[in-house]
Amino acid sequence: MPGKVTLVGAGPGDPGLLTCKGREALAAADAVVFDRLVSPAVLSLIPAAARRIDVGKSASNHPVPQDAINRILLEEAQAGRNVVRLKGGDPFVFGRGGEELEFLFQNGVEFEEIPGVTSAVAAAAYGGIPVTHRDYSSSLHIITGHARAGGELSLDFQAMVRLGGTLVFLMGVAAMPAITKGLLDAGMDAGTPAAIVENGTMAFQRRCSATLGTLCAGAEKMDIRSPAVLVVGGVCALAEKLCWFERLPLHGKRILVTRPRERSGTLAGKLRALGADVVEYPCIETVPIVPCPSLEDLKDYEWLAFTSAAGVEAFWDCLERMGKDARALGGVKLAAIGPGTSAALKACGLTPDLVPDIYDAAHLGSALAEVADGKILLLRAEEGSSALTDALAKAGRAFRDTAVYRTVCCNSLSPELRDALEAGRFDYVTFTSASTVKGFSAAVGADADFSKITGLCIGEQTAAQARHYGIPVQVAERAAIDALVEMAVKVR
Repeated sequence: MPGKVTLVGAGPGDPGLLTCKGREALAAADAVVFDRLVSPAVLSLIPAAARRIDVGKSASNHPVPQDAINRILLEEAQAGRNVVRLKGGDPFVFGRGGEELEFLFQNGVEFEEIPGVTSAVAAAAYGGIPVTHRDYSSSLHIITGHARAGGELSLDFQAMVRLGGTLVFLMGVAAMPAITKGLLDAGMDAGTPAAIVENGTMAFQRRCSATLGTLCAGAEKMDIRSPAVLVVGGVCALAEKLCWFERLPLHGKRILVTRPRERSGTLAGKLRALGADVVEYPCIETVPIVPCPSLEDLKDYEWLAFTSAAGVEAFWDCLERMGKDARALGGVKLAAIGPGTSAALKACGLTPDLVPDIYDAAHLGSALAEVADGKILLLRAEEGSSALTDALAKAGRAFRDTAVYRTVCCNSLSPELRDALEAGRFDYVTFTSASTVKGFSAAVGADADFSKITGLCIGEQTAAQARHYGIPVQVAERAAIDALVEMAVKVR
C-alpha cells in the first residue's frame, strides 16, 4: 500500500510554537525527513521507532541537494511509510515546500501540508517587535535575502522604500551590507529603526537594535550569525519596551533534563516557559512489572501507598489488564508521597487520603504509621527507599512491599553528551531521583569531569547520589517539580 507525505512547518524553534496538528502528524510518522533549522526540541518529539533522515547536512557539511531530497521523499512513500517532511518555519515561506509537493504530485504520491509559524513574524515578536502597529506600519513585506547559487541579490529596493511598511528579510545575514546599502541608495532615511534577531524564539536569542545606517556595524560588533531575521521599519523602535522574551529569568541558560522520556515533558515545559534552552536526554526508563503481584486481594489492605507517578500508572495499567477498575479498591485508602503522585492518582479519578507535609519516603512512612491500623500495601519501584519501610517497621505497622515497576538506567555511552558536558555547554542538569543520577553517569562515563555543571536535585537522597560522583549540587526546598524549577531560577 503506498504511503503518504505530510509537509509540516516546525516553526522557528520554540517547540511550543509547533502547531497541534503538526505535533499529531509527527507522532504518527514512520519516517521523518528534517532540515538543519528544525530545533533539537522539536526533533525530540519524533517517535523513537520512526526513521530519522537528516537532509540538513551530509558528511561534507553541505545541504543535501533538493533533487536528492525529492527522491528520498518519493522512495519513503513508495515503501509504504507515513512520511513527515519537517521544515523550519513555514514550508511555503521561502521553504521550497511547493517545489517538493509539485514533485510528489507528478509522481502520484498522496500529500498534505500543515503550515508552521514563520520566523518572519515569530522572531520579530520574541525580539519585542510587532511587525505591524497602527502608529508605525500598516503593511508587512517578507523578502528573501538569499540569492540563487552563483547569482547576485536582485531586489527592487526603490519599490520597497515606496511601500513604507515593515520589511522583513529572511536568510539575510550574508546579504545585510547589500540590503542596507540598497535601501539607503533608494532613498530610505539612514535613521530608520532596524534590528536583526539571531536564533529567534530560542533561549540563546540575541537582538541587535540600531538604525538602518548603523545596523551592519552593530551586528558585526555582536558577531551576529545565521539563522537571523532582519527587520527594517518604525516598529523596531518598540523593541526595548516590548522585548519580553529576553527578560525571562532563565533566558540564555541551558539545562539538561534527565527524566524518563514519558515524564520529561512537564519539567522541560516549565523550564522552557521561563526562557531556558532545555535539552532532553532521558537517562532512565521505567518498565512496568507484568503481571503485577498482590492485586488479587486489595480489600485485605487498609492503605495503598504510592511513591511515584510511575507506580500509580503501573498499578492502574495492571488493574485494567485484570479487567478491573476503581471499584476494586472498595474502601481502601490511598497515600501519595507528593503532588506529582497525587496528580497521577487524580488522572485515574482517585483522590489521595494522605500526603505528607514533606515529600519523601521517610515522612510518608511516619505519616502512615500515625494513621494506619490495618495492613499497608506499598506499590513502588523495585529498588525503593528503605526509609519508608524502616519508618513502618519501627512503628510496628503491618505492610507488604510490592514492586510494580523497575527502573532501567542508560547503559550506553554518549560521546556527544560527554563532550557537551566537558565543554561546559550545560549550566545545570536536573535530577529527579537517584536513578537519574546513575543513568546520567552511565551515559557520560563515571570518569567524566563533572565540575563544570551544577546538579539541581529534587531531594537529599538524590543529592547524595550526585555527590557520590563529584557533581556540585543544589537541593530543592521541597521534593516537587515546581520546587525544582523555583530553585533553577534562584541559582541562575
